[in-house]
Amino acid sequence: MQNIVIGTAGHVDHGKTALIRELTGIDTDRLKEEQERGITIELGFAYLSLPDGEKVGIVDVPGHEKFVKNMVAGAGGIDLVLMVIAADEGVMPQTREHMEICELLGISRGIVALTKCDLIDNDWRELVMDDIHEFMDGTFLADAPVIPISSITGEGIDNVRSTLVDIIGTVERRTDLGLFRLPIDRVFSMKGFGTVITGTLMSGTVSTGDTVEIMPRRRTAKVRGIEVHNESVTSAVQGQRTAVNLQGVEKSSLERGEVLCHPGFFEPSIRADVVFTYLESAKRKLKNRAIVRFHIQTAEVMARIVLFGRDTASPGERVYAQVLMDSPLALMAGDRFVIRSYSPVTTLGGGFVLDPLAVKHKQAELAANEAELATLETGTDDEKTGVILTRAGVTGIPAKRLSLRTGIPPKRQDTITEKTLSRKESHLVDKEERRLVSDAAYRAFQDRILDLLKQFHEKSPLMKGISREELKNTAGRYVDVKIFTKALQDLESSGSLTSAGNQIALPEHRVDLGEELSSVKDRLESILLTAGLKPPTVKELVDSHGIAEKELKNVLPLMVKEGIIQKITGDLYFHTTALEKLRDDYTAFLRKQKKASPADFKEMTGLTRKFIIPLMEHFDVVKLTIRVGDFRELRTKGDS
Repeated sequence: MQNIVIGTAGHVDHGKTALIRELTGIDTDRLKEEQERGITIELGFAYLSLPDGEKVGIVDVPGHEKFVKNMVAGAGGIDLVLMVIAADEGVMPQTREHMEICELLGISRGIVALTKCDLIDNDWRELVMDDIHEFMDGTFLADAPVIPISSITGEGIDNVRSTLVDIIGTVERRTDLGLFRLPIDRVFSMKGFGTVITGTLMSGTVSTGDTVEIMPRRRTAKVRGIEVHNESVTSAVQGQRTAVNLQGVEKSSLERGEVLCHPGFFEPSIRADVVFTYLESAKRKLKNRAIVRFHIQTAEVMARIVLFGRDTASPGERVYAQVLMDSPLALMAGDRFVIRSYSPVTTLGGGFVLDPLAVKHKQAELAANEAELATLETGTDDEKTGVILTRAGVTGIPAKRLSLRTGIPPKRQDTITEKTLSRKESHLVDKEERRLVSDAAYRAFQDRILDLLKQFHEKSPLMKGISREELKNTAGRYVDVKIFTKALQDLESSGSLTSAGNQIALPEHRVDLGEELSSVKDRLESILLTAGLKPPTVKELVDSHGIAEKELKNVLPLMVKEGIIQKITGDLYFHTTALEKLRDDYTAFLRKQKKASPADFKEMTGLTRKFIIPLMEHFDVVKLTIRVGDFRELRTKGDS
């Protein structure tokens, strides 16, 4: 039998907890305050034993308007609702609000228990039944059985139990997305065991010994033990009410709303694209960017709802929107949510997540974004995958996280992913991580690289090419180096660019100094080679040697790139031959003397402070030496 969870719903003091006690023998009001006040404040949990020996989890939710947020936290995992309406009061405000919440969360099956029938006569019972059927008309409970009961006399209790058993077998099984997720609805500690959390297992499987990640704060813990319906088990599966004993995390560091999952699959989200239905019962238009309470799974966070292309939403409208959360959450495409107003607190509407890791949308791209959202809502699995790959841009997305953003089960998603690769609709840019980039984004990035090379050659025609580092920073500082490297490799393989050492260039680029600049280059090399360790500054090259500043700007960087000279400071260039000889002499000196001061360097070279300090600092930078106080020492004994 599939694992399902029954949940209560209904107005405060209508007898939900008493009915659960009669059905199961379990009192779900565990708090002292609940027992003293006679109302449910927190979520309560029980289980119903079926004739075949199986057990079904039950979540008892509070009915008081002050505790609707707790009700929503419990209702997120419900498959079948037990709507409770007291015969002496009939349909009340929280009856209506709980019904709206159940519909927003996609609950589609249930029964109605007409409680406290011992307090009314038959005529009143018929009037209340008519009122209930009118209330249920047009809802998912329109055809649900209404069973009169009394927890005092026992009337109808067996009928409720047998009806639940019959309906349980017909409840449509939730799709198991395969990614383990267990939203926390309760945290406590047990003597001798430590930290325990409970929740309804949304998808996947968890076993003892597993390492789990607690999202969104990315802490890890180990599963020490698991209970389902108060029985120890080695693993729990989707749909089961589950208690998990965690090792490596304190009770005080956990809270309702966090999610247990397997490491590496989920990402914290602060923006989610959604489809939102504004309830017809709302009393006024909903303003764009309104502050709201966002309830999803067992979490509640403050958020803003950003409406797409409109200033308001009218009651009854269904619109695309983006939820901007004050605190991060671990979400997945397809997750259902409820939105309640900030103050006074009432239920406004709800819907489901289309993209849990959305980015801020630009006004100019509104039409394209709405088209993407329409595809994410109603498109084929292939089309949804294409949208998410496009949205991932040149950053790409690990294959294992595609399911998170498409809502497609991992095995099915893997098949679609392989198709995109075989059709060249995506590229595998990191085999280890299996990171994918859409073909459009990859081609656009390659085009940007080629465009930047063209610009570089136009600006610096005398340079053989641009360094990999400079090109990487210009093309996309935040683009992963593996994506950049693969893009270069593919462009080089296709003949679109060439590389020589660290230099990247277009294949058609040729350095042509011309007769005049070639002459300047030869003259500069002669001057700097002759000057040795006392080269003229750039200003002196202009003033004393008559070389034009514009010519120096063209030729000096080229000579540095070719390794003929080396730039030490902003206006000092040394011939490489002179520097290499000095390096050898300096190394030999330090091996013998162990250390050198500026005075030692002066005695060794005969240079003035104008050259001594820049040269000593240069050898620090190239990691030949290291400064220790006022002295330099060889960085390692093996340096030569």
